[in-house]
Amino acid sequence: MPGRLWQIDFLGNTLGDWTIAGAIFLVTFTVLPLARSLIGAQRRRARARAPSRVQPAIELAALLSARTSRLFLWAAALWLASRNLTFTPRLERSLTVALVLLLWMQLALWAMAAVRFAIDLRRQRSSGPDTLLKSSMEVILFAAGLLVWGVAALLALDSLGVEIRPLLAGLGIGGIALALAVQTVLADLLASLSIALDKPFGLGDFLIVDDCQGSVEHIGVKSTRLRSINGEQIIISNGDLLKARVRNYGRLAERRALFVLPVHYETPVATLAAVPRAVREIIEATPDVRFDRCHLLRCTETALEFEAVFFVTRPEYQAFADAQQSINLRVLERFRAMEVSFIATAPRPVRLHPPLIPVADAGGQQRLL
Repeated sequence: MPGRLWQIDFLGNTLGDWTIAGAIFLVTFTVLPLARSLIGAQRRRARARAPSRVQPAIELAALLSARTSRLFLWAAALWLASRNLTFTPRLERSLTVALVLLLWMQLALWAMAAVRFAIDLRRQRSSGPDTLLKSSMEVILFAAGLLVWGVAALLALDSLGVEIRPLLAGLGIGGIALALAVQTVLADLLASLSIALDKPFGLGDFLIVDDCQGSVEHIGVKSTRLRSINGEQIIISNGDLLKARVRNYGRLAERRALFVLPVHYETPVATLAAVPRAVREIIEATPDVRFDRCHLLRCTETALEFEAVFFVTRPEYQAFADAQQSINLRVLERFRAMEVSFIATAPRPVRLHPPLIPVADAGGQQRLL
């Protein structure tokens, strides 16, 4: 009697075949989520032991398992359970199409997770905060997504028996027509890829583009957004940005400053000859400052003009202001001791190279860059 029960036909398969298929489905759908949980637990234990020494292989495996769709696990269990079952051609074709599409969708998800993992690994191994890589990550992921999902779609169609060569030819002709119709958008897209690869600037850098200036707030696929000194947002298309001459003050390493000392004509020559040496001693004694030169360069109608140049080795304007104030006070003190008098001339501001730039901070107050 039990043997006959197992041989009962149900939907084209015996009851025994259905029972075995159900057992395989349950075991598979239990083992696969359990394996995913074990990988996650292994990653947590590794991070608890040494947070900074987790092996990339464990991190990648945990990331891929986290990106595994539960729908794909259902499909994998269903495929294993149905291998020994017989279905009608129409039903079998429908199951094959669904399984193939889910498989390539899952492979595309894994590929995108691997690309993101590679970018994050590159950022962690770089010295210091890599704002350039952070700013270009969105563009790189967008381009990688187009490539990965496009290839996955074509391979899925090829796996289903669809002839993709005519499709590729049609896509090529349609792509040319589409490119002509949206050439401005494509130009901005290619410009964004150029920015991502060449990295001329990054998030937080202060840029001057023609008559616009501001800090880089966002680098997108089509445009780059700047936050101006007045607080408004400036949006510039990536194509126009690459065509313009961009001044990037975010990579300023040091500041060059030049100032002029107008001295009275009645000052003795011997005292004039001692002025450059005195200015050099004052500048070299100032912290975070490198002396460049000091010379008597001009003899104007009213004064003898000494021109001094120095470099502040810190890019912050506050450091420059402190250094210039210290130099000015000590120059006044030394010149009075040397009995050297100044001549009042037309005001000449200290020239900075690069120039002084006002920037709005997070509270809306303006400061000098």
